[in-house]
Amino acid sequence: MKEIVVDGIRYVPESKINLSAMVIVRTVHAGVHYGRIKSRVPSEGRLVLEQSRRLWSWNGAASLSELALRGVRNPDECRFSVRLPEIEVLGVIEIIPCSDEAVNLIEEVEEWTA
Repeated sequence: MKEIVVDGIRYVPESKINLSAMVIVRTVHAGVHYGRIKSRVPSEGRLVLEQSRRLWSWNGAASLSELALRGVRNPDECRFSVRLPEIEVLGVIEIIPCSDEAVNLIEEVEEWTA
């Protein structure tokens, strides 16, 4: 894999990033989010997600566990928000790692907007 180092920071091509680093996060009051964990404070139930989308509703997965493992079967019937570069999420009660298959299917869902 080709990579470069700039000011001590290693950069790799986006196509080589491990997509399984994506997670689904369930919160007490802020709903369900999908993204990559940037930072986490478990004792406070707080984390920061990068490349995050709020998962408002989904069709084709019976639970968040199935969504994280298999993705969705009916992407046209899902409501996943626009992508935020970063969001701080409070009241985290569940973090579920996503499989590569699920990541690919979730990423294919069109942004739901008004």
